[in-house]
Amino acid sequence: MNFEYPAEAEAFRNELRAFLAAELPTWWTNLWVNDDRVIPFTLEFCQKMAAKGWLAMAWPKEYGGSDADIWHQNVVREEMWGRGEPRGPQFMNLNYIGPAIMMFGTDAQKERYIKPMVAGEVIWCQGFSEPDAGSDLASLRTRADDTGAGFKINGQKIWTSYAAQAQYCFLMARTDPNAPKHKGISVFLVDMRTLGITVRPIQSMGGPIEFHEVFFDDAEVPYDTLLGPLNQGWRVAMSALEGERAGVGFAGLYGLQLEKLSQFARESQDISGEPLSHRADVRSKLVRLRALNRALRLLMYKVVANQAGGDSVLVDSAIYKTLAGDMSMQIAHLAMDVAGPRGFCLENDPMVTLGDGAFRWWTHALPVQIAVGSSEIQRNIIAQRGLGLPRR
Repeated sequence: MNFEYPAEAEAFRNELRAFLAAELPTWWTNLWVNDDRVIPFTLEFCQKMAAKGWLAMAWPKEYGGSDADIWHQNVVREEMWGRGEPRGPQFMNLNYIGPAIMMFGTDAQKERYIKPMVAGEVIWCQGFSEPDAGSDLASLRTRADDTGAGFKINGQKIWTSYAAQAQYCFLMARTDPNAPKHKGISVFLVDMRTLGITVRPIQSMGGPIEFHEVFFDDAEVPYDTLLGPLNQGWRVAMSALEGERAGVGFAGLYGLQLEKLSQFARESQDISGEPLSHRADVRSKLVRLRALNRALRLLMYKVVANQAGGDSVLVDSAIYKTLAGDMSMQIAHLAMDVAGPRGFCLENDPMVTLGDGAFRWWTHALPVQIAVGSSEIQRNIIAQRGLGLPRR
């Protein structure tokens, strides 16, 4: 099988890189830094991408996309993540929330929600996890009760990324408390300005406030916010999550980090004055991680190609996410090792190394183990669905 990019895709990569070089400001490092300029910039950036027809190019033409082939889609994923994801929170719109609305939404919902996404004008958040329903998402307790005029929502969500900036929430709530836990759930498209919604930031060692708690206290939403059939939200949400895992270009980010690590190893010396690049342990780890990143990249191609062909990608996307999580920690540990004491410097310290610092790499690697489905859950999927092993 030939995994080389077609000439057209490589030409597009060059054009996209020139665009990134022209549009990314000198202060930009990545999405996950503590800088108030980041989110406003990502909105402007997405609108510029939209003006070129690149923001939603993977989407069908009928929804404002350009039916781009998988190679062009992968170029966007790799280059965006390789430059710290300047699309900001909107990558969630593009990877899975928008496609879920295309798949399950009414014509009115598509008209209302898809156009602002294509234009790069709107941020969505995902209301899935709860204090007692994280990895076991089907145990969620947030209720959406039919009032005869709509639904009244009560409950709490946690670890909701960018809830303070989002205009809408892709929300899972229980609509039939008497049904088996996977069958009584529905998905709602909730306006975050709805009365009864409270958002509170969660402080974390990761630096910028990305995560939030979201409280729903008698928040009333109309019937037309229901996405897909009533009580069949598990199917809607799982379809979305397959797209979320496949849509994250981890290999692009890791490739950038490995380039920085290799350059740092070549230019830095240990206490004996020898270049770090001469140390056998550093060399072997860099080689191994480079090989793993190539494997991760090829696995992403397989997942995206199968998804485009309408095949299930549940197991392969679980393998992709698990490998990505393991690699993020291995790269971060190597960065802390080679940076030494300077590895603990933060991005605004003049002594910082490796861009925003090895410590930031490590703190950013921690949530990768949980986001988009925890590594433990992904291993269960691989064991049960891929290998046919029993649950116990």
